[in-house]
Amino acid sequence: MAKIKAAVIFGGTAQEHELSLASAAEVIRNIPTDKYDVTCIGITKKGRWLYFPGDVEEIADGSWEMNPDNASAILSPDPLHRGIVVIEDGDVTVRRIDVAFPVLHGKKGADGTIQALLDMSCIPYVGSGHLAAASCMDKSHTHMMLDDYGIATADWKLITQRDINCIDKRCEEIAAALGFPVVIKPANSGCSAGTTIAHDIDELNTAVKVAFSNDNKGLAEKYCEARKLEVAVFGYDSPIASNVGEILSLGKKYNPTEVRKNSGDDFIIPADLPDELAKNIRSTAIKTFKALGCRSLARVDFLLTEDGKLLLNKTVTSPGLRQNSVFPKLMAQFGIDMPELTDMLLEQALENSERAY
Repeated sequence: MAKIKAAVIFGGTAQEHELSLASAAEVIRNIPTDKYDVTCIGITKKGRWLYFPGDVEEIADGSWEMNPDNASAILSPDPLHRGIVVIEDGDVTVRRIDVAFPVLHGKKGADGTIQALLDMSCIPYVGSGHLAAASCMDKSHTHMMLDDYGIATADWKLITQRDINCIDKRCEEIAAALGFPVVIKPANSGCSAGTTIAHDIDELNTAVKVAFSNDNKGLAEKYCEARKLEVAVFGYDSPIASNVGEILSLGKKYNPTEVRKNSGDDFIIPADLPDELAKNIRSTAIKTFKALGCRSLARVDFLLTEDGKLLLNKTVTSPGLRQNSVFPKLMAQFGIDMPELTDMLLEQALENSERAY
């Protein structure tokens, strides 16, 4: 029986480039080699696509770009090709792909762009479709959709670059509506870059400008002291939710350049919660997953305030998949280890591809 041709796409131009490398290396190590023939496609920080034929450890340590056997590659939007066009020494070849596993984060990776290209190519892929990916990346869209479904989030206000000419007035309106402290963040960002907590009107004005340096839209959210809870959701028509985990070091800032450190050591599963509350959090995670149109996998993050209010914080359609990342830890505690997880994700992508193609 012929092996399934799977492509792992990694790297990218976003700030989470290193996180992608670490996650992709872990995915590749755990794809069953007796069942899949893996093609590796790397995207450099400058956006160049390369077919990478080297060892997975070169991806893990970041040296993959220096491999002399790399060749220029293009993911063809033509469904006749249904694969990667490799250009090497003037020769052009097409490597057919049965299923893709995009292990990309942030802009041009988890925002629907690569997903739309794969849709054009008629190549099945792991993860949510382009519309759900874009809606979850754009936090203003997430808020609007969840408001419609009655899923509670922090009180919020949108800021756009059209507000620049009246920024002082707009900041006063936000302060009046949300009070202080207030969290200002780029609407589209996969990490905490550009996110600031403002404690007065001057800090708010500066924070808005910082957010605009990362995106053309900003989001203001009411700050609240809260426990940070996370749930992994997995599947298509009948998604399942993992047990609830909790990140203990709430003050710890995410640093995408330090992804190989043991940043998951402060994560406990299950969180110390009453059974009924844990059940409610898991059901809300599934409701959110469905409301946003997600499929395959997502990490759903919650805030549990000091007065017991549960708020949806964000939904990540391309969660980190390195050994110490939250999503695989939640799935492992649920009884699904990394080799089984990667196999199931690829299998489900193939099984559900007929709906789109």
